[in-house]
Amino acid sequence: MSDLSLPISQFDIPYEEELLRNPFSLRSWLRYIDHKRTGTVQEQSFIYERAIRELPGSYKLWKKYLDLRRGKVRNLNPVKHQAHYEAINKLYERALALLNKMPRIWLDYCEFLLQQPFVTRTRRTFDRALRALPVTQHSRVWDLYLEFAKDAGGETAIRVLRRYLKFDPSYIENYVDSLNDLERYDEAAVKLASILNNSKFVSARGKSHYQLWQDLCELLVNHCGDITSVKVEPIIRSGIKRFTDQVGMLYCRLAMYWIKMRQLEKARDIFEEGITTVLTVRDFTAIFDAYAEFEEEMITTKIEMAAEREESGEKDPEEDLDLDLRLLRFERLMDRRPFLVNDVLLRQNPNNALEWEKRVMLWGDNKEKVVDTYTRAVQTINPKKVHGKFQQLYIKFARFYEDGGDLDSARAIFDKAVKVNYKNVNDLAEVWCEYAELEVRHDNFDQALDVMARATLTPRIPGVNPKMINFNDDTLPVQARVFKSLTLWGFYVDLEESVGTVESTKAVYDKIMDLRIVNPQIVVNYGTFLEENNYFEDSFRVYERGIEIFGWPIAFELWNIYLQRFMKRYGGTKLERARDLFEQALDKCPPKYAKSIFLMYGQLEEDHGLARHAMRIYDRATKGVADEDRLEMFNYYIAKATASFGIVAAREIYERAIESLPDKDVRPMCLKYAELERKLGEVDRARAIYGYASQFFDPKVQPTYWQTWHDFEVQHGNEDTFKEMLRIKRSVQAQYHSAL
Repeated sequence: MSDLSLPISQFDIPYEEELLRNPFSLRSWLRYIDHKRTGTVQEQSFIYERAIRELPGSYKLWKKYLDLRRGKVRNLNPVKHQAHYEAINKLYERALALLNKMPRIWLDYCEFLLQQPFVTRTRRTFDRALRALPVTQHSRVWDLYLEFAKDAGGETAIRVLRRYLKFDPSYIENYVDSLNDLERYDEAAVKLASILNNSKFVSARGKSHYQLWQDLCELLVNHCGDITSVKVEPIIRSGIKRFTDQVGMLYCRLAMYWIKMRQLEKARDIFEEGITTVLTVRDFTAIFDAYAEFEEEMITTKIEMAAEREESGEKDPEEDLDLDLRLLRFERLMDRRPFLVNDVLLRQNPNNALEWEKRVMLWGDNKEKVVDTYTRAVQTINPKKVHGKFQQLYIKFARFYEDGGDLDSARAIFDKAVKVNYKNVNDLAEVWCEYAELEVRHDNFDQALDVMARATLTPRIPGVNPKMINFNDDTLPVQARVFKSLTLWGFYVDLEESVGTVESTKAVYDKIMDLRIVNPQIVVNYGTFLEENNYFEDSFRVYERGIEIFGWPIAFELWNIYLQRFMKRYGGTKLERARDLFEQALDKCPPKYAKSIFLMYGQLEEDHGLARHAMRIYDRATKGVADEDRLEMFNYYIAKATASFGIVAAREIYERAIESLPDKDVRPMCLKYAELERKLGEVDRARAIYGYASQFFDPKVQPTYWQTWHDFEVQHGNEDTFKEMLRIKRSVQAQYHSAL
């Protein structure tokens, strides 16, 4: 554009004169440009061209000039008005020849090119911008460049995104999405695999490592036909090893991959591998359901094909045979499900005795499989880690042989079972008892006794005194501690009582007591057994020994049984001995247990001794029993004294009771005593008792007592005694009132 292409008006002269004086003043040019802002584009462009010829390196002039030219073509179609756009493109090129380090110029130029249908020129311009600008400014260019790549698509987009990954590796997830959008599935899978192989990778989207695996597996399965650079099966199998909580889903994906690849037998092998290796029921259910659905779809397809052949009259024996085989295979799969679930639970915990028992039940009458299952179970389970009752497996294994009539094999199982180091002694004791019961069921009583003798044999450790061994030490094997099992001895003694001799039974009972593992029931059983066999004195010695072992309070029950049976046996024939026994029983007896012993003692004296001796015992009882039993004991004492020595003899007992009993028990005792005196006609004594007892009865709380005294005075008293009763009542009432 020439200097003379446009005329200069009279209003422009001052600006022109100023520019003649100072052509390199940016401010002068800007004032001139501002003056011409209402002029035409040609006029403004004329001024800008002159300005940039004088100041070619001015960013401000170039920016204003370029914005002006761009603004005038903003609404023009770039195809129809290509010449205008091309002129501006050349203007940008002129500006960049001088201002190639200005990112704003580059960005404006690139944005302008995005509006034009020149993909290659635009791409090359972006590349030139990246080469010209420093790296710190590249991010601004790339924001626009990525928009261009998205719009361009195809190979251009892929190449641009690959370059951007070198600038910002965290963009790789977006790159993978772009590859998927462009159906470049093979490269997307490669990139996802590289992400997963990089242990330091952190997802910009916050995805976990497992979620990335999910994305890769989904991509591999859904587009398996397009992916050739990645081996699908090894990748999914590595995920199976790594993500143990998603094994079922990954096996299903792997099987689906082979189904889509039309390798159905390979898919079936994957399903079989899955249901036979997973460790949780959840994973098994997922795989089994997918497997069953796969087989059902295959069968449905085959049935439809068979129907079509039948309609067309064609016959294909091979296809019909294949359909039959698939139906049999599906039926067998359904039948195997309980066994497969059981396998899962046993893989999860091979020490689960309950699941082993369920597996035996699943085999039903298949004897060979039952024996094999029992054998595997007892060989697999760790006795110290077992869940359930390990000993029951041996017991049921032996019962299986017993039911089949093979007693020798059953005994062999028990012989192995008793050598197992179980969790606790009771488990081994149960095995020994079942072993003996096996012999009893077949009337082999001598062998049963021999089994129990072996079970209860005291272990011998060479060179060590058995008395120095702590058999309660849990670190010792159960075989070294089972001889102290009360369960075992209890069964042994029951067996001896049933099929043994008296002497052998006594020997077993004595051994129990020597080992000091006896309980009160064993003592009672031993004593009863001896009595039934007329060994009375021996039975009494057993009770005494039991009392010595246990002491109070357990001794109370033993004394009760012992004394009752002694009196039943001897009655009054050995009165002195009986008295000695009662005195021994009362010697260290706690008050809370003394009442029944005192009553038996007193009854003994009443039946076979002297009445006064019985009264002395009852008198001792009122002092020796617990506080809560003393009122009852005094009443019993009074009743016995009255029956033996008359009513008068009860007075002294009443008085002692009133002196020694607590207030709550004194009240009924005073009323009974006063009633006794009234019946005897001793009115004054009765009145005195009422007067003494009044201190224990609050008129507001116990009005019944005062009504009783009132009725007594009305019946037996006079005016003075009645007034005295009222005076005492007021006094007592005032006393209780002041206490509150």
